[in-house]
Amino acid sequence: MTPAQLRAYSAVVRLGSVHSAAAELGMSDAGVSLHVTQLRKELDDQLFTRTAAGLAFTPGGLRLASRAIEILGLQRQTAIEVTEAAHGRRLLRIAASSAFAEHAAPGLIELFSSRADDLSVELSVHPASQFRYLIESRAVDVALGPASAVAADGTDAIASRPFLKYQIITVAAPDSPLAVNPTVAPPAALLREQMWMLGPSAGSVDGEIGLMLQKLAIPEEQQRIFQSDAAALEEVQRVGGLTLTMGFAVGKDLSAKRLTHVKGTGLQTEGEWVAFTLPPASRQPAVSELVRFITTPRCTQAMIRGTGVGVTRFKPKVHVTLWS
Repeated sequence: MTPAQLRAYSAVVRLGSVHSAAAELGMSDAGVSLHVTQLRKELDDQLFTRTAAGLAFTPGGLRLASRAIEILGLQRQTAIEVTEAAHGRRLLRIAASSAFAEHAAPGLIELFSSRADDLSVELSVHPASQFRYLIESRAVDVALGPASAVAADGTDAIASRPFLKYQIITVAAPDSPLAVNPTVAPPAALLREQMWMLGPSAGSVDGEIGLMLQKLAIPEEQQRIFQSDAAALEEVQRVGGLTLTMGFAVGKDLSAKRLTHVKGTGLQTEGEWVAFTLPPASRQPAVSELVRFITTPRCTQAMIRGTGVGVTRFKPKVHVTLWS
């Protein structure tokens, strides 16, 4: 078995078709099929068959899919560790939800990376639905996001550590018609008439903010999505409307009456951020250090208040975008 064969087969399993796997890998359909055929001959197993409902995998095909992710992940991790050793540095790869990346990651990265001169941190933003695959394939070392990001599957493949509770609230400009009496829940019809200025998290239909908008029945034409929560808040202060944001991120603006907290059924929700990793025996020491550190009071304050990240400490993965 070669890495190229395993990579092709893994993509077929994940995407459900040879054509989709070929498109992702930049290969022809025939090239992917050739890799699969070679695996079938070597292992003496059909691996999968095509049915009207899609691909049906044999028991051996499912076992190979699991092993392929593990083998490719170990190959990737080994390459990184060898490179790190050659340059005398360690690299910690973090995947984060867009909300965590914007509101809490800067303070966490600055404080944690300052503890070790040989440690660089690479942050990339991904939909929370991809966390399990990213960790199991060792594309990242740790994923930080909402508790619902990785559903339990009956195995011990993913370890989780809750570390910070938060509240998502609805805010408006002080001169908003909804700010006249913020203690009285606004009528549902009035909420649907407002323009909602939203951060990138709202673009995920199965995310917390997306679900809140669905329950409130906010029409899509009344939603505008910006590149960050900060940009959405700025637009609310400039032209009005409503936004959903992290409560701790707007505490000063609420105290100074630059924003108004609009309360009512469905206008706020609570959540918790969780660190998802491989089990302790399978992860690198820096990951275990982060998991221990991330629950400390000092780290909690850094995530909430933020200190900014020194350019020599923070290595975005090509670029950090808040768009999924």
